[in-house]
Amino acid sequence: MPELIQAYWPYILIAFVIGIAVAWFAFAASRKTSVTTISKDVLDDDQSPAARNQALIDAPVKSAGVDDVPAAEAEPAPVPTPTKAADDLTQIKGLGPKIAVMLGEMGITDIAQIAAWDDAEIARVDAKLGRFQGRITRDNWVEQAKHLAQGDADAFADKFGNNG
Repeated sequence: MPELIQAYWPYILIAFVIGIAVAWFAFAASRKTSVTTISKDVLDDDQSPAARNQALIDAPVKSAGVDDVPAAEAEPAPVPTPTKAADDLTQIKGLGPKIAVMLGEMGITDIAQIAAWDDAEIARVDAKLGRFQGRITRDNWVEQAKHLAQGDADAFADKFGNNG
C-alpha cells in the first residue's frame, strides 16, 4: 500500500484539493449574505433634517416677475371676450366637449374668435391641446367657424355635413 501512495501522491493531492473546494462551495458559498448597516437614516427618530433640505426650506421664495420670463416663452394674452353668453363650440365638427372645455379655460368661448385665428394663433392653441394636437388644421376648424360666424348654414352643410 505504501507503494501505491508513493506512486500516485500527485493525483491524491489534486483529489484532496478538489474535495475541499467542493465542500467549501457546498457549505460556505451557498449561504445567503445578509446586509446590516449601522448608519441611521435622516428620517429616523431623534435625527435632525438634512442641511440641504433645511436650506431649501429656509430660502426666501422668489416670485417670477415679468423680467424673469424669457421673450420666447411669453404668451400673448387671450383675446377678451364680450360679456354675452358663450357659443356652443361643439357645433364645429371635430371639436367635442372635452376640447370645448380646454378652449374655455384658454378664454376661447366664441365661434367668431376661432374664425379670426391666423397661423400663429392656431399654432399657439394647438400646442396647448395635448393629445388633441393637430385637430385644428385636420378638421378645418377656422373654415367651419367662418361659415358658422356668418350664419351661412347652407354653405356649412354643403361642405361639412348637417350640424347636429
